[in-house]
Amino acid sequence: MEAPTQKAPGKHYREGISLFELERLFPDNEAAERWFEDARWNGEPCCPRCGGLDRVKRVKSKKPMPWHCGDCRRYFSVRTGTVIEASKIPFRKWAYAIFLWTTSLKGVSSMKLHRDLNISQKAAWFMAHRLREAYTSGGGLFSGPVEVDETYTGGKRKNMPKSKREKLTGRGAAGKMAVAGVKDRKTKKVSAAVVQRTDRETLHGFIRDRVEPGATVYTDDATAYRELSDYTHDAVKHSLGEYVKDIDVHTNGIESLWSMFKRGFVGTYHRMSPKHLHRYVAEFVARQNVREEDTLDQMLDMVRGMIGRRLMYTSLIEPNGLPSGARR
Repeated sequence: MEAPTQKAPGKHYREGISLFELERLFPDNEAAERWFEDARWNGEPCCPRCGGLDRVKRVKSKKPMPWHCGDCRRYFSVRTGTVIEASKIPFRKWAYAIFLWTTSLKGVSSMKLHRDLNISQKAAWFMAHRLREAYTSGGGLFSGPVEVDETYTGGKRKNMPKSKREKLTGRGAAGKMAVAGVKDRKTKKVSAAVVQRTDRETLHGFIRDRVEPGATVYTDDATAYRELSDYTHDAVKHSLGEYVKDIDVHTNGIESLWSMFKRGFVGTYHRMSPKHLHRYVAEFVARQNVREEDTLDQMLDMVRGMIGRRLMYTSLIEPNGLPSGARR
């Protein structure tokens, strides 16, 4: 038998959860519901409608609304006021879905959720978007040094149908959607968003929205990044085959996010529609930002991220123009 791996003093190793431990955590739906309640309320149930605490009590006659608030005289459950409100999927299946979501670095397809949880593919697709909504998170400005880069999605032109290829004008990224990203080296956090253009005005605005003035910014040598007057700027010349300059000047960190994102695109999802692209981007950004946390902590963070959010199925399927997460 091999000796157990010794942990370095003072170094944290993230702790995972095995399938056997998952089964012990959620042996039935009642246990899963209590876990959701503890994650949201930490032992102090609070009315999500009026915020009342003192006159909240559990009742047995109003399933699936097992809680009653004496202040506003209304019933509620742990689902109320969250992204899973009105969902008929049992808590245990939601818990298993969250586990799959947090432990799958390249994402989870709706077909896998459909098969693993024994729910319809339509319900699994809606569930996946609800989980992305819970993953969506904001943050302050990065202090730097940061790396900034952009990537494109949309598939290879040679794989497109002839009717679509004939409509494309230009070369390279023509017909594709652009995503800009930034990584803060100090905190190892990332931020990214769909952008409608990759010109100077758009990318400079993207940087100003996420990076403190005066911070050090590393980019490639694209002309759109020139004249970053509010920052200490240096660039690596990819056009000349240069990928690292003076040890510190490179964009390898943010490009690792693009690598994972594209592996998810090709290997898991196969297609990301322009309408929902910002949701997929937010998913990979959030997963990257909690990657070093223990699995259970990641799952608890996702449950707390569900609070105060609502996503309707009709809003996902109705046609609209610009995705809500895109920058003009």
